[in-house]
Amino acid sequence: MKEEKTIREGEAAGAAVIPAVNKKALIREWGMKAVFIVAAAIFVVVVAVICIYLFARAVPTIGEIGFVEFVFGGTWNPDVGYYGVGSLIVGTSYATACALVVGVPIGLLVAVFMAFYCPKWLYKIMKPVVNILAGIPSIVYGYFGLVVIVPFVRETFGGGGTSLLATAIVLGIMILPTIISISENALRAVPKSYFEGAVALGATKERAIFRTVFPAAMSGIVTSVILALGRAFGETAAVVLICGNLAKIPDSLLDPIRTLSSNIATELGYSTGLHREALIACAVVLFVFILLITVIVMLLRRKKR
Repeated sequence: MKEEKTIREGEAAGAAVIPAVNKKALIREWGMKAVFIVAAAIFVVVVAVICIYLFARAVPTIGEIGFVEFVFGGTWNPDVGYYGVGSLIVGTSYATACALVVGVPIGLLVAVFMAFYCPKWLYKIMKPVVNILAGIPSIVYGYFGLVVIVPFVRETFGGGGTSLLATAIVLGIMILPTIISISENALRAVPKSYFEGAVALGATKERAIFRTVFPAAMSGIVTSVILALGRAFGETAAVVLICGNLAKIPDSLLDPIRTLSSNIATELGYSTGLHREALIACAVVLFVFILLITVIVMLLRRKKR
């Protein structure tokens, strides 16, 4: 009888404890949910405020200058009232395209090496190096380009050194970590049976990689290239030191250029009136291009899923 009484008392105590524990867990769960909702709401509000501010300042300015004259005009000279960003868009596009020509082949080949050929001891060295390369501040890349790449271009190819070619080389180096990391992860995500099956059918290792594994990982590889494109397109600190800052469509790789971001960084400090509003409109143009790149990445990821 005493044992039965003890058991009943224990069950009653347990029944009293369980609801209390569940209540505390439920309160904690709702509290964390509220924190997450607030954080997400703050993020959305900040992005919305930035977008509203930029477009509210830029749209009247573009209307005053004229959309065609602003976007397609080839002359940027605020001193005489010319606010055409066409040459800046072309300079930004040229620099980005040339950076991809430099960075994409090297990045993909390094990713293949790290995924299929790299010894474990060397991989333990290369992986942190890639991460360090991604963490180097942009201004350091710009200084490196100014003291190393610019003199190299000037002495080897001629010209002033600060040019489209120097900008492309530095940006190509800057986008390497993005391409290497994402492409390597995409290659490693492909089932090993793809590679092993191709080799079993008589393909060489290189052929199995580039004809079988690469197509299977193409979505991730393209994503890495597009993200690298976005990094190069919006880069400011490094570009402003080495591009030459001449608002003119370049005729060759040795000509100086000016990008949208370097134009804003160069002139925003002393601009006033319509000049300042036009620089904010430049920021909106840059924002729209980056937004398009982000949408393309989202569509690619959705297609991959």
